Amino acid sequence: MLWDIDHTLISVRGLSGEIYSTVFQQLTGRTAERVADMAGRTDRAITSETLRHHGIEPTDDLMLRFMDALGNAYSERRGEIKARGRVLPGAQAVLEALSTRADVVQSVLTGNMKPIAVCKLSAFGLEGFVDVEVGAYGLDHAERPPLVRLAQDRAGRKYGETFDASRTVLVGDTPHDVHAGHQGGARVVAVASGASSEGDLRAAGAEVVLRSLADTDAVVRAVLDAGQPRSRSTDVRAPEAS
Repeated sequence: MLWDIDHTLISVRGLSGEIYSTVFQQLTGRTAERVADMAGRTDRAITSETLRHHGIEPTDDLMLRFMDALGNAYSERRGEIKARGRVLPGAQAVLEALSTRADVVQSVLTGNMKPIAVCKLSAFGLEGFVDVEVGAYGLDHAERPPLVRLAQDRAGRKYGETFDASRTVLVGDTPHDVHAGHQGGARVVAVASGASSEGDLRAAGAEVVLRSLADTDAVVRAVLDAGQPRSRSTDVRAPEAS
Protein backbone atom coordinates (compact mmCIF):
# COMPACT_ATOMS: atom_id res chain seq x y z
CA MET A 1 0.00 0.00 0.00
CA LEU A 2 1.51 3.29 -1.15
CA TRP A 3 0.48 6.55 0.48
CA ASP A 4 0.82 9.98 -1.03
CA ILE A 5 1.77 12.43 1.75
CA ASP A 6 0.79 16.02 1.02
CA HIS A 7 -2.95 16.69 1.18
CA THR A 8 -3.60 12.96 1.65
CA LEU A 9 -2.07 12.36 5.08
CA ILE A 10 -0.99 15.87 6.10
CA SER A 11 -1.17 19.52 5.16
CA VAL A 12 1.64 21.99 5.79
CA ARG A 13 -0.38 25.08 4.81
CA GLY A 14 1.73 26.62 2.06
CA LEU A 15 5.08 26.10 3.77
CA SER A 16 6.47 24.11 0.84
CA GLY A 17 6.06 27.02 -1.56
CA GLU A 18 7.78 29.33 0.89
CA ILE A 19 10.72 26.98 1.28
CA TYR A 20 11.11 26.59 -2.48
CA SER A 21 11.13 30.37 -2.91
CA THR A 22 13.69 30.80 -0.14
CA VAL A 23 16.01 28.14 -1.56
CA PHE A 24 15.68 29.61 -5.06
CA GLN A 25 16.78 33.01 -3.78
CA GLN A 26 19.66 31.53 -1.80
CA LEU A 27 21.06 29.70 -4.81
CA THR A 28 20.39 32.21 -7.57
CA GLY A 29 20.39 35.57 -5.80
CA ARG A 30 17.04 36.30 -7.42
CA THR A 31 13.50 36.52 -6.08
CA ALA A 32 11.32 33.70 -7.36
CA GLU A 33 8.64 35.04 -9.68
CA ARG A 34 6.77 31.75 -9.59
CA VAL A 35 7.17 28.28 -8.14
CA ALA A 36 5.90 25.50 -10.39
CA ASP A 37 2.63 23.78 -9.57
CA MET A 38 3.32 21.18 -6.88
CA ALA A 39 0.12 19.12 -6.77
CA GLY A 40 0.85 15.49 -7.58
CA ARG A 41 4.35 16.22 -8.92
CA THR A 42 7.89 15.30 -7.94
CA ASP A 43 10.50 17.59 -6.38
CA ARG A 44 12.71 16.91 -9.39
CA ALA A 45 10.02 18.10 -11.82
CA ILE A 46 8.99 21.08 -9.68
CA THR A 47 12.58 22.28 -9.35
CA SER A 48 13.35 21.86 -13.04
CA GLU A 49 10.25 23.76 -14.12
CA THR A 50 10.80 26.52 -11.59
CA LEU A 51 14.37 27.07 -12.78
CA ARG A 52 13.40 27.01 -16.46
CA HIS A 53 10.60 29.51 -15.84
CA HIS A 54 13.31 31.93 -14.73
CA GLY A 55 15.54 31.16 -17.71
CA ILE A 56 17.95 28.99 -15.72
CA GLU A 57 19.09 25.65 -17.09
CA PRO A 58 18.63 22.88 -14.47
CA THR A 59 22.09 21.32 -14.78
CA ASP A 60 22.92 18.21 -12.77
CA ASP A 61 25.12 20.23 -10.41
CA LEU A 62 22.48 22.89 -9.82
CA MET A 63 19.77 20.29 -9.27
CA LEU A 64 21.87 18.49 -6.67
CA ARG A 65 22.61 21.74 -4.85
CA PHE A 66 18.93 22.71 -4.97
CA MET A 67 17.87 19.32 -3.56
CA ASP A 68 20.46 19.48 -0.78
CA ALA A 69 19.33 22.98 0.13
CA LEU A 70 15.67 21.92 0.14
CA GLY A 71 16.41 19.02 2.47
CA ASN A 72 18.33 21.26 4.85
CA ALA A 73 15.62 23.91 4.80
CA TYR A 74 12.89 21.44 5.71
CA SER A 75 15.02 19.99 8.49
CA GLU A 76 15.68 23.45 9.91
CA ARG A 77 11.96 24.26 9.87
CA ARG A 78 10.74 20.92 11.25
CA GLY A 79 9.19 22.62 14.26
CA GLU A 80 7.38 25.02 11.98
CA ILE A 81 6.01 22.12 9.94
CA LYS A 82 4.31 20.79 13.05
CA ALA A 83 3.18 24.20 14.28
CA ARG A 84 1.68 25.32 10.97
CA GLY A 85 0.61 21.96 9.57
CA ARG A 86 -1.75 19.22 10.65
CA VAL A 87 -2.56 15.57 10.18
CA LEU A 88 -5.67 15.35 8.03
CA PRO A 89 -8.85 13.94 9.60
CA GLY A 90 -8.69 10.18 10.06
CA ALA A 91 -5.20 9.73 8.60
CA GLN A 92 -3.45 8.55 11.76
CA ALA A 93 -6.29 6.21 12.72
CA VAL A 94 -6.23 4.55 9.29
CA LEU A 95 -2.44 4.19 9.37
CA GLU A 96 -2.70 2.59 12.82
CA ALA A 97 -5.49 0.23 11.76
CA LEU A 98 -3.67 -0.98 8.67
CA SER A 99 -0.37 -1.33 10.53
CA THR A 100 -1.88 -4.14 12.60
CA ARG A 101 -2.68 -6.25 9.55
CA ALA A 102 -0.20 -8.97 8.62
CA ASP A 103 -1.38 -8.86 5.00
CA VAL A 104 -0.59 -5.17 4.43
CA VAL A 105 2.76 -3.44 3.92
CA GLN A 106 2.42 0.33 4.13
CA SER A 107 4.89 2.69 2.49
CA VAL A 108 4.83 5.97 0.58
CA LEU A 109 4.83 7.08 -3.02
CA THR A 110 5.45 10.77 -2.93
CA GLY A 111 6.80 13.63 -4.97
CA ASN A 112 8.89 14.62 -1.95
CA MET A 113 12.49 13.51 -1.94
CA LYS A 114 13.10 10.99 0.85
CA PRO A 115 14.60 13.31 3.53
CA ILE A 116 11.68 15.73 3.12
CA ALA A 117 9.13 12.91 3.24
CA VAL A 118 10.64 11.52 6.43
CA CYS A 119 10.86 15.02 7.92
CA LYS A 120 7.18 15.69 7.29
CA LEU A 121 6.01 12.31 8.59
CA SER A 122 8.20 12.43 11.69
CA ALA A 123 7.03 15.95 12.53
CA PHE A 124 3.61 14.42 13.21
CA GLY A 125 4.76 11.03 14.55
CA LEU A 126 3.57 9.09 11.50
CA GLU A 127 6.84 7.62 10.27
CA GLY A 128 6.49 4.49 12.42
CA PHE A 129 3.42 3.31 10.52
CA VAL A 130 5.14 3.08 7.12
CA ASP A 131 8.23 1.33 5.84
CA VAL A 132 10.13 4.20 4.25
CA GLU A 133 12.82 1.83 2.96
CA VAL A 134 10.48 0.44 0.31
CA GLY A 135 8.87 3.71 -0.74
CA ALA A 136 9.54 5.76 -3.86
CA TYR A 137 10.42 9.44 -3.84
CA GLY A 138 10.75 12.63 -5.81
CA LEU A 139 14.43 12.18 -6.67
CA ASP A 140 13.95 8.64 -7.96
CA HIS A 141 12.33 9.89 -11.16
CA ALA A 142 10.93 13.14 -12.56
CA GLU A 143 7.54 11.49 -13.23
CA ARG A 144 5.31 9.57 -10.86
CA PRO A 145 4.29 6.43 -12.80
CA PRO A 146 7.78 4.81 -12.75
CA LEU A 147 7.85 5.24 -8.97
CA VAL A 148 5.16 2.55 -8.58
CA ARG A 149 7.31 -0.18 -10.13
CA LEU A 150 10.31 1.02 -8.16
CA ALA A 151 8.41 0.75 -4.86
CA GLN A 152 7.08 -2.68 -5.84
CA ASP A 153 10.59 -3.90 -6.60
CA ARG A 154 11.95 -2.53 -3.33
CA ALA A 155 9.14 -4.15 -1.35
CA GLY A 156 9.58 -7.41 -3.23
CA ARG A 157 13.27 -7.60 -2.40
CA LYS A 158 12.70 -6.86 1.27
CA TYR A 159 9.62 -8.99 1.90
CA GLY A 160 10.20 -11.83 -0.56
CA GLU A 161 6.82 -11.30 -2.20
CA THR A 162 5.69 -10.32 -5.67
CA PHE A 163 3.89 -6.97 -5.71
CA ASP A 164 2.06 -6.28 -8.96
CA ALA A 165 -1.04 -4.33 -9.98
CA SER A 166 -3.31 -6.88 -8.32
CA ARG A 167 -1.49 -6.51 -5.00
CA THR A 168 -0.70 -2.78 -4.92
CA VAL A 169 -2.99 0.05 -3.85
CA LEU A 170 -1.99 3.70 -4.14
CA VAL A 171 -3.83 6.33 -2.09
CA GLY A 172 -3.64 9.95 -3.25
CA ASP A 173 -5.59 13.16 -3.66
CA THR A 174 -5.04 14.27 -7.26
CA PRO A 175 -5.66 12.96 -10.80
CA HIS A 176 -1.84 12.82 -11.07
CA ASP A 177 -1.90 10.14 -8.35
CA VAL A 178 -4.63 8.23 -10.17
CA HIS A 179 -2.73 8.30 -13.45
CA ALA A 180 0.52 7.34 -11.70
CA GLY A 181 -1.16 4.29 -10.19
CA HIS A 182 -2.78 3.12 -13.39
CA GLN A 183 0.21 3.79 -15.62
CA GLY A 184 2.66 2.41 -13.07
CA GLY A 185 0.75 -0.72 -12.09
CA ALA A 186 -1.49 -0.14 -9.06
CA ARG A 187 -5.14 0.25 -8.18
CA VAL A 188 -6.08 3.61 -6.73
CA VAL A 189 -8.08 4.92 -3.79
CA ALA A 190 -8.51 8.64 -4.34
CA VAL A 191 -9.32 11.02 -1.48
CA ALA A 192 -10.87 14.43 -2.08
CA SER A 193 -8.85 15.98 0.74
CA GLY A 194 -6.86 18.35 -1.48
CA ALA A 195 -7.76 20.69 -4.32
CA SER A 196 -9.29 18.00 -6.55
CA SER A 197 -13.01 17.27 -6.23
CA GLU A 198 -14.65 13.87 -6.00
CA GLY A 199 -15.85 14.39 -9.57
CA ASP A 200 -12.31 15.11 -10.76
CA LEU A 201 -11.05 11.93 -9.14
CA ARG A 202 -13.88 9.79 -10.49
CA ALA A 203 -13.28 11.20 -13.97
CA ALA A 204 -9.59 10.29 -13.67
CA GLY A 205 -10.66 6.66 -13.17
CA ALA A 206 -9.92 5.89 -9.51
CA GLU A 207 -11.28 2.50 -8.45
CA VAL A 208 -12.57 4.06 -5.23
CA VAL A 209 -13.25 7.70 -4.37
CA LEU A 210 -13.45 8.87 -0.76
CA ARG A 211 -14.53 12.23 0.55
CA SER A 212 -12.02 11.96 3.41
CA LEU A 213 -10.23 9.43 5.63
CA ALA A 214 -12.48 10.23 8.58
CA ASP A 215 -14.36 6.90 8.75
CA THR A 216 -11.61 4.40 9.58
CA ASP A 217 -13.63 1.25 8.93
CA ALA A 218 -14.92 2.58 5.60
CA VAL A 219 -11.41 3.53 4.49
CA VAL A 220 -9.93 0.16 5.45
CA ARG A 221 -12.71 -1.61 3.54
CA ALA A 222 -12.17 0.67 0.55
CA VAL A 223 -8.43 0.00 0.51
CA LEU A 224 -8.87 -3.75 0.70
CA ASP A 225 -11.70 -3.66 -1.84
CA ALA A 226 -9.56 -1.62 -4.24
CA GLY A 227 -7.23 -4.58 -4.47
CA GLN A 228 -9.99 -6.64 -6.06
CA PRO A 229 -10.77 -6.67 -9.81
CA ARG A 230 -13.30 -4.02 -10.84
CA SER A 231 -15.15 -3.24 -14.02
CA ARG A 232 -15.87 0.39 -13.12
CA SER A 233 -15.05 3.11 -10.61
CA THR A 234 -16.82 3.07 -7.28
CA ASP A 235 -17.83 6.10 -5.27
CA VAL A 236 -17.39 5.32 -1.57
CA ARG A 237 -18.41 8.29 0.49
CA ALA A 238 -16.79 8.63 3.89
CA PRO A 239 -18.38 11.29 6.09
CA GLU A 240 -16.82 14.69 6.55
CA ALA A 241 -14.77 15.20 9.70
CA SER A 242 -16.51 17.22 12.38
